[in-house]
This record gives sequence, structure tokens and C-alpha cells, in this order.
Amino acid sequence: MNILITSGGTSEKIDQVRSITNHSTGQLGKIISEQFLDAGFSVTLVTTPTAIQPNVHPRLTKVIINDVAELQTVLEKETPTHQLLIHAMAVSDYSPVYMSGFQAVKETPNLEQFLHQTNQESKISSEEDYQVLFLKKNPKLISWVKTWNPEIRLVGFKLLVDVSQNQLLSVARASLEKNQAEMIVANDLSEIQDGKHRAYLVTKDAVQIAETKLEIAQEIYRHITNKG
Repeated sequence: MNILITSGGTSEKIDQVRSITNHSTGQLGKIISEQFLDAGFSVTLVTTPTAIQPNVHPRLTKVIINDVAELQTVLEKETPTHQLLIHAMAVSDYSPVYMSGFQAVKETPNLEQFLHQTNQESKISSEEDYQVLFLKKNPKLISWVKTWNPEIRLVGFKLLVDVSQNQLLSVARASLEKNQAEMIVANDLSEIQDGKHRAYLVTKDAVQIAETKLEIAQEIYRHITNKG
């Protein structure tokens, strides 16, 4: 089985020196990759430059991306040639569209037309006291996976913050159905701290609870190999 894993967090450029990113370390993706590599599987790891990564391994192929557009290109290419995708990457929900001084935004006669401009500066000036940054919603790439490969087995991840267990599981089950996944790993940020990482591994018929990143990797591996 050829396994495709995404890990780390994407980063969206504002200009050539600034970007919007997230705090994902890639540690969980590293551990999941090692779990499958140690068991003899071939792994393609799509990750980011700052993410924690596994050591060099003869069955490991690494692909480095930065933003959602690059991730989409890689997934569209790689998904058809793999039998399993574990989509653990923290993908940016929004990308910067345009940044401008507050006065320019205030005085524009047509905001819609204004937003279709692009920043021309390699580094946006810091002279303004205030800057207005517009964000555009990125596509949910997990929802496209089955169009690229209807037969691929899919494990997705869902992160919410400070919600009830019932709400977390409800959102995970909705994602499971919508994206035709066989497992969604549901996390609450408030339960990820001090070496602990509680997660709910939601499948059609069951919910397994893991308490650490290693346990998450082991439960995913156990599910995949038992079903495979």
C-alpha cells in the first residue's frame, strides 16, 4: 500500500516578507509517518519547511509545499497513485487578497473592484498607522479528494476549540459523511497540552479515544491494517 500523509501547517503570503500561518508543528504527522514506515509501508509525506519531519528513510518521499495552492497541485497529482491519504496538515482557511492603508479603503468608490487589485510592493510600507487586510476563503481540499481518486481510503482531521464533546463528535461525523472518509480524528485545542493530545477517532460504527500523539498514530495504523 502506498500511503500519502500531509503534515505541518500552510503559510499564506501577504507580501515577500510577511505571511499568515498557524502553530502546527508537524509532530503528529511525523509520528504517523514513522508508524507506517516502521511497519514496512512506503510513505509520501507532503509537509512544510518549518514542520518537524521524520529522518531520511529509503521508503520515505518528502514533498515540501508552502501554501494551499501548492498543496492543491501536489494532492491532485499524488492522490491518484496512492491507496491511503492521512490528511493531518493544518490547512489555512483564508489567504490574503489585498492589503492597503485604511484611508485608501475608506475612500474607494467600489470595494469589490478594489479587492481585485494585487499588492505590487515586495514589502508593504510600514508608514501607515493602520493597514486593512482582506482575506479570501480557501477551498476545502479534503472535499475534492474523492474526485481525484474515488477508491482512496481517507483519514481526515478536525480541530475545534473549547467545545463540548457532543459538538466535537457531531462535527466529526458530519465531516466523515460529507468527505466520504473512513475516519475523522477530532481534536479540541484545549485538550492538547503538556505532552497530552486527547483525540476522538470517529468512524461510521465507533469512536476510539487516544490520549497522546503516539496513541493516535497507533490507532490509525490499527484501523487501516485491520480493514486493509
